[in-house]
Amino acid sequence: MPVDPVFEPLNGLRRAVLPATLKLPTVSPTADLLLDAAVARRLSLAGFPAHALGRLEALASQLARVQNAGPPRFDRLAFDAPQVVVFAADHGIAGEGVSAFPLEMTLQRVLQMLQGRAPVNALAALHGFDLTVVDAGVASPVGLPGDTPAPVPLVVRKIGHGTRNMVLSPAMSMTQAVAALHAGMDVVRALPGNVLAVGDVGVGSTSCAALLLSRLCGVPLADACGHDHPQDSDMDLCQRPTKLDTLLVAAARHHRAVAPLDALAAMGGFEIAMMVGAMLQAASERRVVLVDGFVASAAALVARGLCPAVADYLVFGHRSTEPGHRLLLIHLQTQPLLDLELRVGQGAGALLAWPLLQAAQRLLTH
Repeated sequence: MPVDPVFEPLNGLRRAVLPATLKLPTVSPTADLLLDAAVARRLSLAGFPAHALGRLEALASQLARVQNAGPPRFDRLAFDAPQVVVFAADHGIAGEGVSAFPLEMTLQRVLQMLQGRAPVNALAALHGFDLTVVDAGVASPVGLPGDTPAPVPLVVRKIGHGTRNMVLSPAMSMTQAVAALHAGMDVVRALPGNVLAVGDVGVGSTSCAALLLSRLCGVPLADACGHDHPQDSDMDLCQRPTKLDTLLVAAARHHRAVAPLDALAAMGGFEIAMMVGAMLQAASERRVVLVDGFVASAAALVARGLCPAVADYLVFGHRSTEPGHRLLLIHLQTQPLLDLELRVGQGAGALLAWPLLQAAQRLLTH
């Protein structure tokens, strides 16, 4: 059966020789038709039509496949020590005026999380998630004033003080990209549990996500960056064409970066690269991976390009208001659990979707 041309760039042969220094974990596919049938039987309701639980049935099947690798047959579904990790970094392209927020806002948002005052703190406490903040490449030193203890652990894996301006050069070297991937893997290895929610913080990160979407999926950059999005009230009308023009220049400079890792190094960010590594490592350990918004989904796109089987472990929590996020989810051929018009980042959307995973678990085990 021929591939729909819309999806050809994603499914095509955009592969390059990976650096010898990159050590990717082994991710096993979870496909299991017999297990799907067993889940469907368990969720069938007497007196109701087939698939009466709709997409909850598909979610339950996915969770069962992740947790049940081969014999013994599916017995139960259990969540243990769920973790939410927020990766933070700055971007050199932010200096080109592509964001409505100043570069210093990244540090402010990180400090809010460390002090327990951000939305993700409230949601993590509500749902019993342990929160970890990772300094992947914030431009300024991160830390609370004086000897004030932080209620949230900070893991410093800074690759650099923000990426370079991709309008002028690649955002990061290949060595830095590989180091960031490995750092993301290391962060996950050190965490307990079988559920990982992934979020991000970084001024200018949506520009990186738009460029990755455009390059890896063949989406026109004007559609990917949503420069004329009517809800984008934070950036006035005269700024929006400037953002698109800037991203077009960056895309043209790196026109040869067409493979996932090459595109990540040329037009990505340290936090995006670490999220890629975190997703790959979590999938190799058969953890459920809850993906947050546009930027985290762009990381999922790269992770899938490096290892297609990782898609079996990804649960997309929500669809944000970023126009590019809707297009990215279409190209990934997946549907998010929620659509609440969120723009907060930090993993908040992933945590808001958590009760649906708990509902799927309860339906299978009650």
